[in-house]
Amino acid sequence: MGSPISIATAVLVRDGFVLMVHRHPDREAYPDRWALPGGHVEPGELPQEAVSRECLEEIGVEIRDPRPIHMPVADARLETTAFLVTQWTGKLLNAAPDEHDDLRWFSPGELGGLRLAHPETLPSLVRAVRTAADRLDAAP
Repeated sequence: MGSPISIATAVLVRDGFVLMVHRHPDREAYPDRWALPGGHVEPGELPQEAVSRECLEEIGVEIRDPRPIHMPVADARLETTAFLVTQWTGKLLNAAPDEHDDLRWFSPGELGGLRLAHPETLPSLVRAVRTAADRLDAAP
C-alpha cells in the first residue's frame, strides 16, 4: 500500500446543526453516503488551506478561523484532518453537483440515522457539534 491520501474536512456548525453533503451515487469512493464537505490536500498545500479551498469550490462559502479537531477515520488509505468551522461568508449552495447531490443541516440526534461515509466518526462529530454550540452559547 502506498502513502495515505491526505484529506481535509470541515465540520460547519450553525445553531446546533452540522452541514453534511450527500456523495453522488456515481462517485467511486463512498457513493450514496453522507459526509463532511472537504477533499484532497493538494501537493504543497496545508490541510487548513485545502479545507478553505474545498469549501469555496464545493459549497460556495469562505470559511473563517477553522480549528483543528480530533476526528479519527478508520480507512488506513486516508490521512484526514478535520476542522470545526462556526464562521463563514457567502451563501451555502451545492457548487459541485457532480460530487454531491444534496446538502443539509442535521442535529446531532439525526446523524446516527444516516448512512455515513465514515460511521466511526459519529461520536467525534456529535461531540464537535455540541462543543461548538456550547462555545457559542457561552460567548458574550
